[in-house]
Amino acid sequence: MLKMTNIAKVYRTDMVETHALRSFDLEVKTGEFVTITGPSGSGKTTFLNIAGLLEPFSSGSYQLNGVEMGALSDNQLAKARNESIGFIFQGFNLIPDLTVAENIEVPLRYRGVSRAERKSRVEEALEMVGLSARYSHLPAQLSGGQQQRVAIARAMAGKPAFLLADEPTGNLDTLMARQVMDMLESINAAGTTIVMVTHDPDLARRAQRNIQIVDGQVSDYRRFTEAPATAEA
Repeated sequence: MLKMTNIAKVYRTDMVETHALRSFDLEVKTGEFVTITGPSGSGKTTFLNIAGLLEPFSSGSYQLNGVEMGALSDNQLAKARNESIGFIFQGFNLIPDLTVAENIEVPLRYRGVSRAERKSRVEEALEMVGLSARYSHLPAQLSGGQQQRVAIARAMAGKPAFLLADEPTGNLDTLMARQVMDMLESINAAGTTIVMVTHDPDLARRAQRNIQIVDGQVSDYRRFTEAPATAEA
C-alpha cells in the first residue's frame, strides 16, 4: 500500500520559493491500477519522483507498505526503492550498445543477483513481454513499441511490488500505445500495483481509478472499475 498524507514539496532558491505539491493526500491500495492526470506543471512528475523515492518531500507522511519513508536513511531508502519499486519512463532509457538481455540484466547486477538467477529472470521477463526472439538484438534494431516492452521487462525482472510509469506511451503511436497498455493491465492482473502518469484520457479511463492533479493538489477523483479483491486497506 502507498499512502501519502498532507505531503508538501517546496523548491527554494535565493529568490524564489516554488510549491510543487501542497496538502497532497493519496492512497493506492495493493493490487490497484491508478492513473494520474493533470496539466503540465501541475506536480505529476514531482509526485512520481517522491513515490519512487527518487527525491525527498518537504513535510507530511509517506508510508509504503506501512513503513514511514521519511524516517529512513539514504541507504534504507535505496534498499526500499531497489527491492519494491520498478520504473518505466517515456524515453525507454535503454543503453544503446547493450543487447536487450544485457539492458534487462543491468539493474539485477547492481542488486547482487547471482548469474544463474539473472539469466532466469531475463528469460522470464522477455517471455512475458513477447520478445524472447529479440534476446541478442540492440535497441536500435527494435521498434519504439518493442523498446518500451524491453523497458517493461527490465522493470519487471526486479519483481517489484509497485510499478511507477511516467508517460510510458508518450513516444508511441496509437496501436503501440494500446499494446503497451494491454501489457500493463496483464501485469496488474497478476498482482503488481501500478501508478501511471498519462496525458491520454482514453488510457486514463482504462485504469481502475484516475486521480487528477492541479496546482500540486488532488483536484478530482474518479473510479472506473472496482479494485481487485486482493486489495488491502
